[in-house]
Amino acid sequence: MRKIEEITLNELLPQRPPFVMIDRLVSCDAVYAVTELLIREDNIFVEDERLTSAGLVENIAQSCAARIGYLNLNAGGSVKIGVIGSINNLNIVRTPKVGEKLVTTIELVSEVLNLTLVDAVIRCNGEEIVSASMKIALTDKESKE
Repeated sequence: MRKIEEITLNELLPQRPPFVMIDRLVSCDAVYAVTELLIREDNIFVEDERLTSAGLVENIAQSCAARIGYLNLNAGGSVKIGVIGSINNLNIVRTPKVGEKLVTTIELVSEVLNLTLVDAVIRCNGEEIVSASMKIALTDKESKE
C-alpha cells in the first residue's frame, strides 16, 4: 500500500493546473478523506479576492476524486474520470478570502457500482463555511498523466 506522501496529485486527479482545486490529500481511508487548499490570488475561481461558489464546489469534487483515486491506486486499479451527478443541500456560509486555507472533509455515505454519494464539509480556520451532499459517477475512461 502506497502512502499518501508517495502519490502526487497528478496521479490522483485528471485535472491539471490551473484547474487543480486541492493542494494535497491529507488523509484517506474507506470512509473519510481530508484535503487542503490555500486560496491564492492566481486561482482561476478567485474573484474580488474571494474563492467563488463554483470554486468551492470544484474543491469538493476534486476532494472526492482524490479519495477515489487513492483507494483505486492502492487496490491495484487505475484512476477513472468522474463527473458530478448531483449536488444537494449546498450551504455556503461565506466564501473564503485569498490567503485562507480550506480543509475539506469527505465522508462516504454510500457507494453502489460506479456511483458514490458523499457528505462534504469545508472548514476555514476551524469555522464550517460550506456543507453539501454530492453524487459522483465514475466513467470507464481512465485518467492519463
